Amino acid sequence: MAVFKVFYQHNKEEVIVREHTQTIYVEAQTEEQVRRYLKDRNFNIEFIAKLEGAHLEYEKQSDHFNVEQAE
Repeated sequence: MAVFKVFYQHNKEEVIVREHTQTIYVEAQTEEQVRRYLKDRNFNIEFIAKLEGAHLEYEKQSDHFNVEQAE
């Protein structure tokens, strides 16, 4: 399993505004699995980044680092 950081906007219907970008962390096998896991939410996904090594360790230090498990 890997941890992915998903950058998204709350509404698929609105134009992306960088200042409104939110993030969520999802543990999954692949980016495709992350997208399937989030498909029922009304998210406008901007980017999905796989976190590894030092980058993952850095993100773990954040107070906002809460990982959801993709099923």
